[in-house]
Amino acid sequence: MSVFTIEAFLALAGMVLLLVEAFFPKISLKTLGTAAIGSAVVAFFLYLGCNKDTSALPGFVAAWHQLDTLAIFYKGFALVTTILVLWLLLICSPYLKRFTVDGKFGEMLALPLIVCAGMMWMASAKDLVTVFVSLELVTVSFYVLVAATRKSVISLEAGVKYLILGALSTGILVFGIAWIYGATGSLSFEGIAAACANGGSNKTALLFATAFLLAGMGFKVAMAPFQMWVPDVYQGTSIPVTTFLSVGSKAAGFIVLTRLIDALTVHGSLIRDEVILMLVGLGAITVLVGSLPAIFQTSVKRMLAYSSISHAGFLVLALASRDSVRFDLSAGGIVAFYLATYLPMTVLGFLGIAIMRIQGQGEEIQDFTGLAKRSPLLATMLTIAFASLAGLPLTAGFLGKMFVFVGMVDQGWWVAIGCAVIGAAAGFYYYFRIILAMFSPAPANAVSSSLQFGLSARVLCVALGIVILVLGVYPRPLQKLLAPAPVAAQHAVK
Repeated sequence: MSVFTIEAFLALAGMVLLLVEAFFPKISLKTLGTAAIGSAVVAFFLYLGCNKDTSALPGFVAAWHQLDTLAIFYKGFALVTTILVLWLLLICSPYLKRFTVDGKFGEMLALPLIVCAGMMWMASAKDLVTVFVSLELVTVSFYVLVAATRKSVISLEAGVKYLILGALSTGILVFGIAWIYGATGSLSFEGIAAACANGGSNKTALLFATAFLLAGMGFKVAMAPFQMWVPDVYQGTSIPVTTFLSVGSKAAGFIVLTRLIDALTVHGSLIRDEVILMLVGLGAITVLVGSLPAIFQTSVKRMLAYSSISHAGFLVLALASRDSVRFDLSAGGIVAFYLATYLPMTVLGFLGIAIMRIQGQGEEIQDFTGLAKRSPLLATMLTIAFASLAGLPLTAGFLGKMFVFVGMVDQGWWVAIGCAVIGAAAGFYYYFRIILAMFSPAPANAVSSSLQFGLSARVLCVALGIVILVLGVYPRPLQKLLAPAPVAAQHAVK
């Protein structure tokens, strides 16, 4: 079985689930959810055992499909993210169905499968046409997901904002694709790299095309100054969709950005220095515009939105570290490692908010006051998640940020390092505000009853917490997975 067969199965499963709910409107959400999760889990195990070689691909696919280390990793990443989001959707279903028409949200269970297929295709894309088609499959599906809770006014507002700004970014991206084709005569990453290394290419045209491509992709990954949609959309849409946007959409954008930057900064490229300088500047600014406003947020969900922008800045800075050879990870490998550590702590953080909302609690920081007394397990797991997001040593988040800082030190980008230090320090402040609130005594007039949540949510909380701690002290398997063979094991992190 080829990888493409699994991707096609996911897309088909999503469409079948949409039709099932349309023709059998009385079908239960539990049945649809179980079918969706089952499809994703089956696809994941098939992916683990399938032939991950281009020779197994159908002939009409092989020309635009690549299966290198990063492609294989990001495909698995997309599957794991989709399974977790679907699981989170089922956990949140008692709360979410109050905001949907007739309590139905089958599209929210079916569309993540289609999004997953699109993200997997993006991971293997060898040219910008394939990137664009896959990206639009993902983006259009997210337009529906963001506004799926139609009885919520802020959800509809978030959907409109995301649609308008998403359409604008698509137009900018298409304009950049047109310019890069005019400047290089190719839409494949290999052809673009060859043209950039050709001394006869027009440097001005290449830089102009690069600026538009970075602007278009900047929206997808929440890179400044194209991050303005993130706080309102994250706060307005449902928690599972916010999680999917924060992790899945960001990862899909960064694999494309990794491919593009690899092509534009190939050794001998006419614009290598300029592109790296742009990335360093945009990354440093993104860290600041994400971290500093987060200090003043009182909503945990909105704070996590700004935090997501800050993490995007760290990822852009990692991508700019083109010549770093530490830990046997390329710039793209460091980005993938960072995202792999970002996944469990982000899902766990949003899961905590979801559990609070299901229990009728708010998502303000003050609503978390005294949580350690009401639910010691949830408070402990959220402490692990937020401490890791802040970059506390012995957690997964620390290693991701350490790799980025080491790469910047190797390059001598001291101004960018200063911005990253400010962002990291701000992160410790606003993340530990929540931790402090959870372990503070609740006000005398506050409800002090214990917080109960189901077995499924407990299992997911504990599993994610364990993953965060294990990756924080033993990252070697993940490092080996992302390092090019056969040198993957030579300098593993001790």
